Amino acid sequence: MKTEQMQAIITAALEDVKVQNLTVLDVRDKTTIADLMLVGSGTSNRHLQALVDRVDEAMSGAGIEPLGREGSPGSDWVLIDYGDVIVHVMLPETRAFYDLEQLWSGASPSQAEASDAARQGPSG
Repeated sequence: MKTEQMQAIITAALEDVKVQNLTVLDVRDKTTIADLMLVGSGTSNRHLQALVDRVDEAMSGAGIEPLGREGSPGSDWVLIDYGDVIVHVMLPETRAFYDLEQLWSGASPSQAEASDAARQGPSG
């Protein structure tokens, strides 16, 4: 199955159970481990599990099983690896802490962070 087809199935599944702040990261030019990463938030551990369960059902229905999974019921971050597409669902605090969007975009720090660093000066 093509990457874009997997993305469509996963996106629809996540939206079915009200994923929050879904972001699709195209990482083809940054790594060979995947083409796309979908990052979404859930409101609670129970919501994260519902998101994971719905993705599992949708992808299994399309004849695709995950290559791997990290995280378990009660986790604040679950990763599902479908080869060309990796799904991350997290609690908002965890997502903010790890900031995968910035990590994988290669973006420079925001103006506020740069300004704070300049005011603090070098540490040492």
